[in-house]
Amino acid sequence: MYFSKAFIPTLKEAPSDMDNISAKLMVRSGMIRKLASGFFELLPTGLKTLENVITIIREEMDNIDGQEVRLPLLLPKDLWIETGRWNVYGKELFRLKDRKDAEFCLAPTHEEGITNVVRNDVSSYRQLPLMLYQFGMKFRDEIRPRFGVMRAREFMMKDAYSFHADEADLEKYYKRVYEAYENICKRCGFKYRVVEASSGAIGGNFSHEFMVLADTGEEEIAWCSCGYGANSEKAECIKYEKKENSEPMPEMEEVFTPNIGSVADVAKFLSSTERKFIKTMIYVADGAPVAVLVRGDHDVNESKLQSLLGCNELELASPEIIQEVTGAKVGFAGPVNLKKQVKILADYAVENIVNAVVGANKDDKHIKNVNINRDFKADITADIRTVVKGDLCPRCKKEKLQFSRGIEIGHVFKLGTKYSKSMKATYLDAQGKENFMIMGCYGIGVTRILAATIEQSYDENGIIWPVSLAPYKVSIVPVDFNNEAIKKTAEEIYKQLKKDKIEVLLDDRDERAGIKFKDADLMGIPFRITIGEKNLKDGNVEFKARKDDKTKAEIIKTDKIVEYIKSKIQESLKNG
Repeated sequence: MYFSKAFIPTLKEAPSDMDNISAKLMVRSGMIRKLASGFFELLPTGLKTLENVITIIREEMDNIDGQEVRLPLLLPKDLWIETGRWNVYGKELFRLKDRKDAEFCLAPTHEEGITNVVRNDVSSYRQLPLMLYQFGMKFRDEIRPRFGVMRAREFMMKDAYSFHADEADLEKYYKRVYEAYENICKRCGFKYRVVEASSGAIGGNFSHEFMVLADTGEEEIAWCSCGYGANSEKAECIKYEKKENSEPMPEMEEVFTPNIGSVADVAKFLSSTERKFIKTMIYVADGAPVAVLVRGDHDVNESKLQSLLGCNELELASPEIIQEVTGAKVGFAGPVNLKKQVKILADYAVENIVNAVVGANKDDKHIKNVNINRDFKADITADIRTVVKGDLCPRCKKEKLQFSRGIEIGHVFKLGTKYSKSMKATYLDAQGKENFMIMGCYGIGVTRILAATIEQSYDENGIIWPVSLAPYKVSIVPVDFNNEAIKKTAEEIYKQLKKDKIEVLLDDRDERAGIKFKDADLMGIPFRITIGEKNLKDGNVEFKARKDDKTKAEIIKTDKIVEYIKSKIQESLKNG
C-alpha cells in the first residue's frame, strides 16, 4: 500500500477523553475512532491487526479439532429463561423487543445459543467429543466503559464450547485448549501468566485466566515461584494454626466512640491496631441479610462469599437494612447481640483474634475484649477475604505470595452440566442410556488483545507491534520520493516484498523524512527501510528494527535487503 492512498488518519495528540496508553495510541495511530461511550469504529490498520489476531487464534483452534460456526448476535429471551440467566445477568444485558413485543438480548456470551445448536443435532456418544467456536461481536452494557477497546460495550470475542461424554474426556480436552491458549499468547509475543480464576456469571466450578503482565493492568494477580497463580478474586488464603493464648481475656467492655465509624479511625481513637478489630459487614444474599466478619485490616472477597453462600445475587446492605439488623447506623455493626438473628460468617483469621474490638450495634459505641466462641459464635468459618502482601502461598505454604498487575485476554472454564441440564442437552451412551453432556467453555477477547499488546509494548514514540500482529511488517521510507533514483529503488523493493506476500507500506508522501519516521514509529511497524541519496550512491539502504529503537541503523546492500527482511520476519515469528 502507498501511504498517499491509505486511510491512516494519524494525530499528534490523543483526545482528552482517552484514559489509558493503548486507547491513546490506537486513536493517534489511526486504528480506531470513538463513536460513543464504549463504542469504537475500527479503521483499516486496526482491522488489519485484528485479522492477524484472528488468523493466529483460528489456526490454534483448528489444530485442536475445533470447527468454526457463526451464531446470531440477537438471542431470544426463551433460551435465557431456560438457564435462569435472563434475570441473573443483571443490567449489563442489552435487552430489546421486536415489533411483535417478543423479547431478545444482544449476546454478551453464547452458552445458550451453542447448547441449543448441539441439543438439536447431537444425540449419540459417537458424535462426541465436539468443539464448536466462533468469532463474533459481543455486547455488555458496562456501567463505566473504560480503557478504549479494553472494556467496551461492543467488542469482538472468540468463544468456543466443547461437549463430552464424561468428565475424564473434558479434562483431557481442557488441557489441549490450555496448551492452545499458551501457543496463542506466545505467538502474540506476550509476557503472561496463567492463573486460577472465579467463574462468575458463566458458571462452572473450575477456570483459568490468561493474564498479560502489564503495570497498567486492571486486575491484580497473586503468584508463587512454586507455580501457583490466581487472580485476587480467587487466590486462596490459608488457615493458620491457632496459637496458644497466654493473654488474659477480661470481660467485654463497651466504649463510647462518638461519630467514629471506620476501623482506622477507631483504632487510632483507642490506641489500638486494625489487626485487633473484627470488621462486621452486612450483606444481602438473594434477599436475606447475613453478617460477614473479617479482620480489621482485611477486605471481604465478594466472589468467595458468593460462592460460599451459593447465591445468585449479593450486595452490600442498605443503611435501612443495616439499621434493621443491628439497631445502629452504618459503622457500628458487630457480631454481639445483633438486633435481628442472621447467619454469621467469619473468615479464618477472625478465629485468631484475642480481645477484639467490634461494633456494639449501638450508635457511637464499640465493644472491647470480644472473643469468638465465648462472646459470639459463627455459623460458618471459611476463607472469605482477599489475599494481601505477606500471605503465604496456599500450595507450597513456604513462600510469600508475589503480586503483579495483569490484563485478562483469555478465560477457560469447566462448565460441567450447568447448561446441558437446564437445556436438556443429552446423548445416548453405548448402552442406550440417556446422559447429560459435559461442557467446557473457552473465550478470548480478540479486540482486547490489541490493547493488551500495546499496554505491554510501547515507548515514547508509539506502538511496538510484534511481527505476528503488525498491520504492515515493513515501512519503506524514501527520503525524497521526487528523486528518480530513490523512487525507482523504493518501488522495486516494494514490488519484491509484495510478490513475497509481505505486508508493506511505501511512504510516498511529499513530507519531510522526520515526519515519515514519526508516523512509522507511532504505527509500530516492525521494520523500516530508509532510502536516501547518500547510501544509494554506494548501492545501500538503511535498515532499522522498531523494537531496537535505541540501536544504530544497519547499512544493507540494496540487492540483499529483501532476503534480509524475510530472514528477520522468520526469526521474529519463530521467537514470538
